[in-house]
Amino acid sequence: MIKVKLFAGLRQGREKAYEFPVDKFETVGEIGEFLEIPKEKMQIILINGANGELDSTFKDGDEISIFPAVGGGC
Repeated sequence: MIKVKLFAGLRQGREKAYEFPVDKFETVGEIGEFLEIPKEKMQIILINGANGELDSTFKDGDEISIFPAVGGGC
């Protein structure tokens, strides 16, 4: 199983966390497609706390965190 956690606006209309069989998807981008998250909204991807990309793969037990763009400033 892999655990997928969504943050901020990506949770709107979705659960904040999902668990999927590891063989259901090959890349993080495929998870986003399944959850109907546009690729351009998936700006920060972490796999077990390390930087990931849309084409990153994963293994059993991994935790994937997906964040939208982070804004702020003065």
